[in-house]
Amino acid sequence: MSWMLTGGAGYIGSHVLRAMMDDGQSVVVFDDLSTGKATRVPRSVPLVTGSVLDREALRNAIREHDVTGVVHLAGKKSVPESVEQPLTYYRENVAGVLALLEVMVAEGVKNLVFSSSAAVYGSSDSHSVNESSPTNPESPYGRSKLVDEWMIEDAAAAFGLSCVKLRYFNVVGCADPSLAETDGSNLFPLVFKALGRGERPVVFGDDYPTRDGSCVRDYIHVEDLADAHVAAVHKVTQGTIDETVNIGCGLGHTVFEVLAEIGRVTGIDATPRVLPRRLGDPASMIAATGPAERILGWTAQKSLHDMVESAWRGVSASHIGEATVIPIDERRAS
Repeated sequence: MSWMLTGGAGYIGSHVLRAMMDDGQSVVVFDDLSTGKATRVPRSVPLVTGSVLDREALRNAIREHDVTGVVHLAGKKSVPESVEQPLTYYRENVAGVLALLEVMVAEGVKNLVFSSSAAVYGSSDSHSVNESSPTNPESPYGRSKLVDEWMIEDAAAAFGLSCVKLRYFNVVGCADPSLAETDGSNLFPLVFKALGRGERPVVFGDDYPTRDGSCVRDYIHVEDLADAHVAAVHKVTQGTIDETVNIGCGLGHTVFEVLAEIGRVTGIDATPRVLPRRLGDPASMIAATGPAERILGWTAQKSLHDMVESAWRGVSASHIGEATVIPIDERRAS
């Protein structure tokens, strides 16, 4: 097998790349480097610079590197940005998957692992969300991922593709500071940016029906997520399947619990400013992980402490806002 990782120079993609290399897989990275970094790709791995919208570039990469499977991680992923730029998200995420599927079918590439998102569910009234829960995405990003899933399912049925669609929950942490995400729009990077500027982080709502009044979310360490991709790679090559699987820890942490752990790890007071609730934020969103265990033989291993400490090490190695963050060990010694 030879695998092409689209978006393999990105935050998640670079972790998946390392995990697949550790598993002994032959890999080529295909990335337009709009957000990915070439430095994340080891020199031993071929790096093809191109857009998934470019069918010729995809076709050439598949032929040149004898690609027999694709892990598709390329795409736009910011919910707020998708609201402001919906057509960009439909072009990159939906038209990009359409182009990839057309080329895969034409070139006889039958194996696909797809990066989807829990955003396809939207707000849920259920404490635990399973793969058969209603899909009601509330952003162009979430809708683009759901359309992608539909296209993949239809292509799999028509052309005999073997595929696993992974619905990520809240991905955090890093395996190495060089692979860290410091510019995201999720809780962890936003809190770290605030702390780096000497500001209090912001929490939206403290009156939810949860154990401390703040929202509960399922956080997954990016190393665990990468291992899930390796498990999916093995699964799609064992026989023709079409499966959709949640990737989370199966347990939730409140926003206040996350901030408390950030305070313990960093030694910085992370007491937040509490603002009113945002529309559409569910009180609790936790992945049901039974299918991941049953289908992929995978379960998450990392704790919240592991997630926070690794994420902090990543941002501590870079500049945040206008401030330079002091590394953990030096901060503790001061």
